[in-house]
Amino acid sequence: MKKSSGRKPARPGALALAIVVGAGVAGTYVSVQKVEAADEHPVAQGVTGQGAHPTSTPPSTPALAPSVVPFNAKLHSDNIPLPTGGVRSGGCSGSLIAADWIITAGHCFHDVNMVRTGGKPDFTMNVTIGKISDDDPRGHVVQVVDVRQSPVNDLALARLSTPVTDIKPLTLPDRAPKVGDPLSFAGWGALSATDTLQSDHLKHGRFTVKKVHQYELEIDSVDPRTVENSPCPDDSGSPYFIPDGDQNGQIVAVENNGPDCPQPGLETTARVDAVVTWIHKQLDG
Repeated sequence: MKKSSGRKPARPGALALAIVVGAGVAGTYVSVQKVEAADEHPVAQGVTGQGAHPTSTPPSTPALAPSVVPFNAKLHSDNIPLPTGGVRSGGCSGSLIAADWIITAGHCFHDVNMVRTGGKPDFTMNVTIGKISDDDPRGHVVQVVDVRQSPVNDLALARLSTPVTDIKPLTLPDRAPKVGDPLSFAGWGALSATDTLQSDHLKHGRFTVKKVHQYELEIDSVDPRTVENSPCPDDSGSPYFIPDGDQNGQIVAVENNGPDCPQPGLETTARVDAVVTWIHKQLDG
């Protein structure tokens, strides 16, 4: 886990990611048009009480459907082992950076004691790539077969069981980020700070770099925060990127932790450029 400053640590709903078994592709990506307003789709409310969840999640639609960004990845697992026995579910977000690799937060892969791990995951990791909603007929569903943990920040690479060859990955950064740089966010996290069920659609937001550290960036939302445009539980690993049209872009950082959504405050993210040489070695290895 990162941070001991009182900020909400780590962004996975259950501090883990996963991937769904199988694969599929359908259709060609096209830009998505504006849909109904956000206030016509209220956020599901969590039930009070420790560990409680709503009995059902009503259908939800983003106020403005995000750019297609087919490189986005939704990670989910249903068999994360608990120290006391049994299993739990959890999720994260990520993005494709090579045909058979995604990038996400390091803490999404861990052992039963929540210690970050590499190699073959300790639980099934299912990854859905190339959808903007759960019922989108396009995309692929594959599994993570190998994890490489960054040596310096909360970032990991996850190798896929089957290469995704019909979606262009995000490119890696070619320069260091600067204060004021605009970034786009895309993630599959929850729609509240208390309901940790992953969203049924891709969320999207606009951010800007506020502070640059050696291995991390602190960034803030350009717009007033909502659960649709900000990281929430299960958004760990979400990419912050410089878009190039509605299907391509260059990754700059991945989500680590931040304030309870949709409260204001700076998000802590792992710089990708700080480990770009290490990333190239993993992709070429």
